[in-house]
Amino acid sequence: MSLFITAGYPDPGSTVELVEELEASGADIIELGMPFSDPLADGPTIQYASKVALDQGVNIDSIFEMVRAIRNRSEIPIVLMGYINPVLQYGLQAFFLKASSVGVDGIILPDVPPGEFPEVEALCSDYDIAPVFLVAPNTSEERMRIVDQASRGFVYCVSVTGVTGAREGSEVSLSVGKFIDKVRKNVTQNPILIGFGIRNHQDAMAISGKVDGFIVGSALIDHIRMVYSRPDWIRRTGTFVRHLKYGVKTGSDKSE
Repeated sequence: MSLFITAGYPDPGSTVELVEELEASGADIIELGMPFSDPLADGPTIQYASKVALDQGVNIDSIFEMVRAIRNRSEIPIVLMGYINPVLQYGLQAFFLKASSVGVDGIILPDVPPGEFPEVEALCSDYDIAPVFLVAPNTSEERMRIVDQASRGFVYCVSVTGVTGAREGSEVSLSVGKFIDKVRKNVTQNPILIGFGIRNHQDAMAISGKVDGFIVGSALIDHIRMVYSRPDWIRRTGTFVRHLKYGVKTGSDKSE
């Protein structure tokens, strides 16, 4: 299970503790979103989280410091996810050098498909940062094979066309079966993780049975937004994550 959170949301001082709780609750990978003012692939939930983080001064350097602090406590794989504009503004070489030095494991740039920006792929290789590329229902089989060749770590399988966001489970499960079969036929070198639209354990199990794992972002951020006013919001978020992964309540969770 890979979990997406926006770096610095709901507040910059909580990100490191939140990641620790997510890992303790079952996360295998953390996708740390780099907030951007024009997140074209994201729906309202992640747009909102990005704006909150940006309004609190989160930038590339502060994200790197969050990763450094996480690395002092954990070895969980950390994949930065965002858009190319802030990376270019930071400086490509400087970005990848710093990312490597603080312990970033991978990067997802949805607006940089394989072959379109070879400098990025070269720097990933130079600094041992795994590039993760995406496939979607409208991706051709030939293109899937190209994505598989270019990716390291895993291939991000977008379950539905459109922007990020939790959806009705039937919207995803009814359309995903044939798509996954096509992905499995063409993506053979990397694990396949599926995301976009997963709200709960039932959704995750319904669409991830043929792949290697699932990704949750918007539903997690929606939960954080709902419980942030409570003093135990991080613990409650951990409970939500355990439900996502395992689908059962433990004795300590029954008060949720």
